[in-house]
Amino acid sequence: MPNAVEDVVLGLWAALSKRDWESIGNFLSDDCIYLDVPTGPTLAARGPVDIVKRIRIGIEPLSDYVNQDGVLVANGEDVLYEHSETWTWHSGEVAVLPFVSVHKVIDGQITVWKDYWDLGALTNSAPATWLAELADADTSWVFDATGMI
Repeated sequence: MPNAVEDVVLGLWAALSKRDWESIGNFLSDDCIYLDVPTGPTLAARGPVDIVKRIRIGIEPLSDYVNQDGVLVANGEDVLYEHSETWTWHSGEVAVLPFVSVHKVIDGQITVWKDYWDLGALTNSAPATWLAELADADTSWVFDATGMI
């Protein structure tokens, strides 16, 4: 299966684009670490349940969310995926965010997922209330991955 790691990563992103929360967890290992690089390793999430909680905080409240495919490069178990996301809020604001996502795929599951993107681009496009709403979100998912990835 020469494309197995690519298929896993593209499957994850297809499920995320649909906001299919149950399916997302199927692509993640039990000890997978997810990290939004701009927010740092102290705000990582670990395991499918907590990673989905973390992802839902930003994406679930949107009126629309779309992942646009881009360049995908695999080197063994490491997969780099350059893509973009379009976030649309109910109040009409829209952000188009370029991303590079780095994944490690072992035995058909993602064990590490790191997203590199511009936090300023998101906060400058988001509604004025967005950061305050994030501050009130569930943080039971927080995992300190310092030194682990």
